[in-house]
Amino acid sequence: MATAASARPRRLPLGFCPLAKVGRLNPKAGPTSVHQVDWLSHLLRMINLTGRLEVRCAYGAPWRVAWPQSAFHEIPYHVVLKGRAILEDPETRATRALETGDIVLLPHGSAHVLHDGSGRTPGRTSNHQGAAGWMLSENESRDDALDMLCGRFFIGPPHGRLVRDYLPGAMIVRAGDGHGGAGTGSTSNHLANLLGLMRLESENDQAGGQTIFNSLSLTLFTLVLRAASESEQVPTGLLSLAGHSRLAPAISAMFADPGRPWKLSELAGLCSMSRATFMRHFQDKLGRSAMELLTDIRMGMAANELKKPVMTTEAVADIVGYRSVAAFRHAFTDKMGMTPGQWRRLARDSEPAAMTV
Repeated sequence: MATAASARPRRLPLGFCPLAKVGRLNPKAGPTSVHQVDWLSHLLRMINLTGRLEVRCAYGAPWRVAWPQSAFHEIPYHVVLKGRAILEDPETRATRALETGDIVLLPHGSAHVLHDGSGRTPGRTSNHQGAAGWMLSENESRDDALDMLCGRFFIGPPHGRLVRDYLPGAMIVRAGDGHGGAGTGSTSNHLANLLGLMRLESENDQAGGQTIFNSLSLTLFTLVLRAASESEQVPTGLLSLAGHSRLAPAISAMFADPGRPWKLSELAGLCSMSRATFMRHFQDKLGRSAMELLTDIRMGMAANELKKPVMTTEAVADIVGYRSVAAFRHAFTDKMGMTPGQWRRLARDSEPAAMTV
């Protein structure tokens, strides 16, 4: 695997702003010099995310719905607009109670079951397909009414692997009441306002509804990741790093300027840590080294660039900071399971939804 020593400063592609424009590169400047870099926006631009509402569930107890393992590039989500539900892992039988305002994302696409928790045999449901593309599923019971939105996000290839490697298997966050109790600018209240829009749009089977709702879904994904990274119980993986005030500058720096020949000592300096302390904290929080994350960011960026007809392998290697094309090919093949040329042909010849890496 290539390391930061095999890279040098290179021209950045459109969409990646040089860190020098938003913060100084001086390691002695301290964490605040790079906090302006929006690492989450960089990540979401890189992975090419789309969202879709599939069903609105209007159930009374007893009810039960099971979802199988999702495809590699799919992330199921559920939004409890009203009522309560039990999220259950069908293998471990572990459960989690959900209430009004709870939002569930399953980045690993795990099989799961949602039910009312009564243990009674659920009644028959009726399904009605709407013109906007999603389905209304309901039963005849009116006990303990549930109103829930269910859909999924799609990650453009080959970034499904990046998402699964760096996000937890499940994320659950709660929207606020929307009345400013947590602060009018809080992520929690932003989520509450968004859920209100999603509820209204899912009730109206009007022209353009599918496009509007898909756009709202993308905002939902972003706010859930932001809320998870701000939580007092931050999940493991990339969000735990971003929520770690001392490590966040290194994450921001790598996403903002992945082609820079970062050294561990330089990244540690941005976080006001020694090299050894930085390595230990990074490994404990992420389970991977900073250089592994940097390589993954570079290869994700390279995969996007290789899809452009005008970009040669040599030019892409230059953009992501490799002075040696051979070193770039080795790193890309190691991470993606195919050579840059094979990925380029696959990307050009296949529909995005049919490709998984």
